[in-house]
Formats: sequence, structure tokens, C-alpha cells
Amino acid sequence: MDILSEQADTYDACMAKITMRYGPNVQILRQKKIKLGGFLGFFEKDGIELYFMLSRDPLSYQPSGSQQYFSDEQRKILQQVARTSPQIASRVAPKIEELSVRQQPGQPMASPSTATGKSSASGEAERIDAILKAVQNLEAKIEKAPGAADRAESEHPTIEKLEGLLELNDFSPGYIKRISARAKAEFSLQELDRYEAVQDTVLEWIGESIAIAKPEIVAHPRVILLVGPTGVGKTTTVAKMAAAYSLGAIKRLGPQSVFVISIDNYRIGAKEQIEKYCSLMKVPFSYVEETADFKVLMDTHRDVDIIVIDTIGKSPKDYEKIAEMRKLIDSAGTISDIHLAMSATTKASDMREIMQQYETFGYTSVIMTKLDETAHVGNIISVLDEKKKPLAYLTTGQKVPNDFEKASVVRFLTNLEGFRVNRANIDERFAPEQEPFEWRK
Repeated sequence: MDILSEQADTYDACMAKITMRYGPNVQILRQKKIKLGGFLGFFEKDGIELYFMLSRDPLSYQPSGSQQYFSDEQRKILQQVARTSPQIASRVAPKIEELSVRQQPGQPMASPSTATGKSSASGEAERIDAILKAVQNLEAKIEKAPGAADRAESEHPTIEKLEGLLELNDFSPGYIKRISARAKAEFSLQELDRYEAVQDTVLEWIGESIAIAKPEIVAHPRVILLVGPTGVGKTTTVAKMAAAYSLGAIKRLGPQSVFVISIDNYRIGAKEQIEKYCSLMKVPFSYVEETADFKVLMDTHRDVDIIVIDTIGKSPKDYEKIAEMRKLIDSAGTISDIHLAMSATTKASDMREIMQQYETFGYTSVIMTKLDETAHVGNIISVLDEKKKPLAYLTTGQKVPNDFEKASVVRFLTNLEGFRVNRANIDERFAPEQEPFEWRK
């Protein structure tokens, strides 16, 4: 009795094909998952292959045109092996032929019991086992054939190069996987051969994943609050922001009246540092320790254009201090903008933790500090895209106020290492929605 096989997308579809061709009396021996269709490893889909034998006597049931079916199946297997290694095919072909010679209709079924004395049933079972082992050996040899696995897993050179560039720029594995999958889905093989065009499109995809805070809604007064861990340059950023608006860096707005409040009385020198900056800029400054004082201070300065609040810099794991600061901030009333300040040098896993812990403040956007101290920005893009948070401002040095700018997609794309950047195209594609700061010379 011969071992037959059939392939289809699903188990049910495979059984339907078998039943249509051979009738319902079949015995399924084994199934395996396979890949169907495709070209050069692309566009393949999952499928099922069933190995089975006919339960009825083959003399009383012969499907139309199936006398040579097993020979066809044998040839199919050998051709599959030959594609990997012709030497294996030539070596196993005699064995398969010996084990699976099909009896012609009308002839008595040869039985191993004549030579061995065993029953016909047991001999047939041994014969089936031998065929199955031969098939399994073929599969094992195909899988172990030199280069077979490499060919199955190899990517188009353009995909490999792009993944390498993304890794070089410290993009997260999840981000790289999404970009790679999108490239495979949207580009044909012919398009993938044009690397520079594909790279330009991928650069646009990266730009699309960078969210920028929307144009400012002017309130009176506009209250801007900065939160974030210690050591990220938050106090210097407060000074830069106060200078930018008091000096009229946005021409449309002109010089704004600014008032700075600090509630960072825990860090040694923090009050003195911001107080010195404000004195040089002729910007009024005050600090508070108690909730009642904070509320009074806010109420008495409602006539200014902008109030900038510097907060306690604490570890994101210092839950008690964060809770205290949250209680103090709640007493300030309505706050226009809450920004989370993070250093560009922070690794991706720490960024995720910081963003999670500071969610209690309801921050609406992120200020990325110390961008000048890192060569790679993929970790920043990856985490902000993952957390769906926009960028508001960037700091790029210690100079006040010059090393402070509105965030932009172009700024990040031009910081990517190894990518060919068509500046004219990305300037047009990602024109800023907000006016940039313009410093007087």
C-alpha cells in the first residue's frame, strides 16, 4: 500500500482535496507545515502537507489517472532533493524505488510474508514504516544540505543594508523590525534593487514617526512647567527658555514678560544657579517651599506673559518625592504646557522607565537635552514613537540662550549616520509648523 501526499493552505483544504481525489476512506499518517509559492524567498505563505494511505483495497478502488501517482510523488521528492544536492538524489533514489514499487491493477499484492513468514498485515506495516523513515531521512538531508538554511533566511541586500544602518544609529529592535517588514511589503524585487530610492523612502518613514509638538496656544499667562530626573540639564533649560521668550526670539511675539519660579530647593546650588541666570537676563525670579506660598506667588504674577517653573530633579524611582512635587504643582492651578526633560545620552530602557514614572504629571511633550553629546539618535526616535510622545524643544550645548531650539524632524534626520540625506526634499516634506527661534547677532 503506497504512501501519498497532498498540499494546501490549511488542513481542511488539504483533506478536501484528498477526499475529492481518493474518496473518504483514507488514513492520515502525518502532517507537516510547509511554505507555499513565493519567489526567491519572498511572498511565501504557510501551508500544510499531509501524508496518507488509502484504507480500502487498492484493487477495488483506483482513482482516475492515479496508477502512476506514487511515481509522480517520488519524482517530485527527488526533484526537490536534486535542487539542493544532486548527489543526495542519486544516492537515495534506488532505495525509494525499492521500498515503494507500486503494484499494477489486477496483479496480486506482493507480500513480505512469503520470505519472512510474517503475516501480510505486519509485513505491510513494516513496509509503511520503511517508507516513512526514507521520507524523513530525505527531509533531514535537505535541511542539513550546505547553504540551504542560509538561502531560506537570506534577505535582499538592500534590506540587509538598511537594517545595518538602523542598528548603527541605535534604533530599537522593534522599530527596525517594523521598518524592515514595511519595506518587504511595499517594495517589489525590482524596486529593492534601487537602493538609493528605497533609502530615501525609508528616511521619510523615519521622519513620519517623529512627532513634533503642535503650535503653541497662547494663554495669559502661559504657564510652562518642566519636570524630569536630576542631571539632565533641566535648570539650564529653564534659563534658556526664559531668555528665548524675554529676548523676543520669536519675531511674531516679540519680547515677552517672563517670571521664573523654582521649587528645586533640595539640590545644592540649584537656587543660586537659576537666580544668577535670571539676574543677568533681568528676568524676575522667586522660589517656594510650601504649597500655600506657591499658590500666592502664582496669583500675584498673573499679569506676566509667561511663567516658567523649574521643579525638583529626582530619580524616577523616588516615588515619595515625586508625589510631594505633584501635590505642590496641583496648587498652581491651570498649567499650559508640561514638558518632560530627558538627556539624549540616556539609553532606551532608562528612557522608557523615566517616561513611565513621570506620567503622573500628565506631561504633554518632551524636551531632549544634551543632543550635542550623542552621535546617534535612533534610541530617541524609537522610544518616543513607541510612547507616542511629541518633541517640543532641543538643547545642544551650555550657552544661554543660543543652544536652545524648537524641535524639528529635519534636525533629527540630518543627525542620522550613514544615510544619504536629500536636504531639499526633507525640508519640503517636513516643513516646521512653528516659527523657529531667531537669535540676534
